[in-house]
Amino acid sequence: MRNLFKLFVLSLFTAATMTAGAQNLKFGHIDLQALVQVMPERVTAETEFNNFQSELEDVLGEMQQNYQQKLTELEQLGEEVSEIRRNAKITELQELNQRIQNYQVTAQQQLQQKQAELLSPVFDKAEAAIEEVAKEEGLLYVFDIGSRVVLYKSNQSVDVLPMVKQKLGIQ
Repeated sequence: MRNLFKLFVLSLFTAATMTAGAQNLKFGHIDLQALVQVMPERVTAETEFNNFQSELEDVLGEMQQNYQQKLTELEQLGEEVSEIRRNAKITELQELNQRIQNYQVTAQQQLQQKQAELLSPVFDKAEAAIEEVAKEEGLLYVFDIGSRVVLYKSNQSVDVLPMVKQKLGIQ
């Protein structure tokens, strides 16, 4: 009886292992950047980002123009001006130059924050659509082949880009 029970458990384990091994594991891949490039939300975000960038550049341009004006004033002072006045102008130029440099650093940080703020919803929407398609197709994993992290991609891997574009209503 014990041997019969062991045989039954062994056959049950073998059948379960064979069933698990026979399952069709499905994987998918997508180029996330290619998807984001065709999303209309990206165009809107890019336009808003470019406007923001232009505003920052305009302010920087005004600051640089002011610096050039002050530099020209210093050069036109001539030899007869006192050293106190010349040093005051030089100090003013140095301070203005420092403000320009600080502004450039701050502007770069603001640009990075704005880009993240504008693109985050676009990527979130793309990732949600990828997740929906993956669930519908019964995929275990979807790899981003655009990031070049995947070292090998089988022809059996499902390209989910067309399905995700359809889910998002993109032609």
